[in-house]
Amino acid sequence: MESTAGPDGFWGTADHIFRDGIVAPIEAVLFFDVAFWTQDYNLPGVVLWMGLGAVFFTLRFQFINLRAFRHAIDCVRGQYSRPDDPGEISHFQALSAALSATVGLGNIAGVAIAVGLGGPGAVVWMVLMGFFGMSAKFAECTLAQLFRVKRADGHVAGGPMLYLRDGLAELGWARLGRSLSALFAVMCIGGSFGGGNMFQSNQAYAQFATSFPGVVSSLGSWAPIGFGLILATLVGLVIVGGIRRIGEVAGVLVPGMCVLYVLAGLSVLLVHAGEVPRALGVMLSSAFSLDAGIGGLIGTMIQGFRRAAFSNEAGTGSAAIAHSAAATPEPVREGIVALLEPFIDTLVVCTMTGLVIVVTGAYTIEGVSGIQMTSRAFETVFPWFKYLLAGIAVLFAFSTMISWSYYGEQCWVHLFGLRSLFVYQIVFVLFAWSGAIFDAGSVVDFGDLMILGMALPNIAGVALMSGKIKRELDRYLAKLASGEFQRPPASA
Repeated sequence: MESTAGPDGFWGTADHIFRDGIVAPIEAVLFFDVAFWTQDYNLPGVVLWMGLGAVFFTLRFQFINLRAFRHAIDCVRGQYSRPDDPGEISHFQALSAALSATVGLGNIAGVAIAVGLGGPGAVVWMVLMGFFGMSAKFAECTLAQLFRVKRADGHVAGGPMLYLRDGLAELGWARLGRSLSALFAVMCIGGSFGGGNMFQSNQAYAQFATSFPGVVSSLGSWAPIGFGLILATLVGLVIVGGIRRIGEVAGVLVPGMCVLYVLAGLSVLLVHAGEVPRALGVMLSSAFSLDAGIGGLIGTMIQGFRRAAFSNEAGTGSAAIAHSAAATPEPVREGIVALLEPFIDTLVVCTMTGLVIVVTGAYTIEGVSGIQMTSRAFETVFPWFKYLLAGIAVLFAFSTMISWSYYGEQCWVHLFGLRSLFVYQIVFVLFAWSGAIFDAGSVVDFGDLMILGMALPNIAGVALMSGKIKRELDRYLAKLASGEFQRPPASA
């Protein structure tokens, strides 16, 4: 879409100034070129930072992503929950709220872009990054529970802006903690307006317009205005209810969307069952192939790592804000629940998209990329899938927006106080509306950079506090093994 003000109007000029003056310098820090075997590569520095952090946490906590997987499922099912547990939402609702912010258009369009640029092997590296990312989610969400507080309005608040400040102060690094906390909060607010809001609204309308051109044509310029108004109104109605209402809505939307999408994917794979073994072989061989030289291998790895980082946001600290509100007396328990998030987002939903694209051969179609590639793949079995995809895209966008509104809201209150909360909510709703109307490229890019940039202070702080997490984890697992955590009776 183009801005309704026109490329040479005020918005276009402001967008150009904003990109050159703010976005470009930040981008230069987070993404940098390196020379490797005399070839130049665009190495996402912040993605590398997230990957190294995820591997470190996996080793530091002795593969907690595998050891505690079964226990995580039991916790989500409520087998260790009691009605009087402190918090605002259940384990399931916290997981759904966090998933609603990550399971979205990136799982549909982003995977296709990764496969288009890096080949089928990118899916393998994406899965590997998601596997290690489970440990990063565990670490940051455990800290969020350890350092959460109750606000003056009675609601629970927690996340990196608090555990960076208070946790590092415990270690004697109060000044560093305050600096990292403020940096994270500013980046989170920026990310909530851009990638978590405006981009979602923009792409949801774009898919709607592609699927229903007749409706858009009949309404003319009123189509994006009306679409944005409806979406913004729905978002506003949910976010004024706080994390309780967000958790309730996400608890219905996210499981339904994921199940619907995965079932459609399984149906495509069933129809193409004879091609599945070959597709898996292509993905594995492509992941480690040197046919295109070392450059081709590195390019494939980078695309896979990059997609996983954008998709599950493990290490950015965003999900920790939602998980801090979960009702539990044991911080480690919620951290264990949180490790399911990258598993569902990346190892299930993203892998399903990648496998469908490879099995159907959609990635070989010239001139097709992004969400159109995914749509083409599903249309090999369901010719009407583009209409369903339009609905899924809108719901994915909506769920992402309501969760990111909460993330930004918590950081806004942390910096500016509770009395100004209504200002943030009004601005957020306005961005939701304008996203469907303007193609504010630099604002969206800025938001994406802010989301990834959150990983810089967050991973540094979590790594410094990893000793505290390890002690809490050992204590919790010892109590679990001894049977101290008795499951409440079914009537509880």
